[in-house]
Amino acid sequence: MPTTAPSSARSAPAADGNRPTTRDRLLEAAESLLLARDIDEVSIRAINAAAGMNPAAVHYHFGSKDALIGALLERRLAPHWHDGLARLTGRHRAGDPPAVGELVDVVLTPLGELTRTEHGRLQLRLLARVVLARRDVGFASGWFGLRPWIALLRGAIPGLGGTEAARRLLLAFDLILHTLSAAGPAEPPTRDSFRSLRAFTVAGLSAPPR
Repeated sequence: MPTTAPSSARSAPAADGNRPTTRDRLLEAAESLLLARDIDEVSIRAINAAAGMNPAAVHYHFGSKDALIGALLERRLAPHWHDGLARLTGRHRAGDPPAVGELVDVVLTPLGELTRTEHGRLQLRLLARVVLARRDVGFASGWFGLRPWIALLRGAIPGLGGTEAARRLLLAFDLILHTLSAAGPAEPPTRDSFRSLRAFTVAGLSAPPR
């Protein structure tokens, strides 16, 4: 899904490889504010001020606050899933569809790693607030869209339709994010709760096609 930011602004190189770009400074400022406060409590004015930028900086470099949030989450979280999703997609295309449990593990394992640190749990809570509210932040990474996951789930469950696969995946992602973000930034989920979450998610996704 394309973002609302101008492509020329998104690809602008740094003037000095050792110095953060304007986009980097805005992302860092936004992260520090968004991890401490609710999304709607953080204004564009506050982000620009925290980054030491003029009042139009966010709009110029990202197009909107939501597009900035999307860019921030992709920068911080997409690398956690990139290799796993690419590996499973490659197997699917080669005629070796991964099992449902493997799909769930590709999602849950990186999320479990995030829950080990307070900063990671705060990032997870920010992702949950965006996804559970169905907030359109212009994600561009394949991991943040349903299409690759629908193809993988249908490959794992012959006869499963695309619409039903999408419904199951949305329910699964909602459950995972709600459960892992509900404990709070200072309290990671227990190992037993993590195992139960995995088993429940696999069972729900694996139900026979209707």
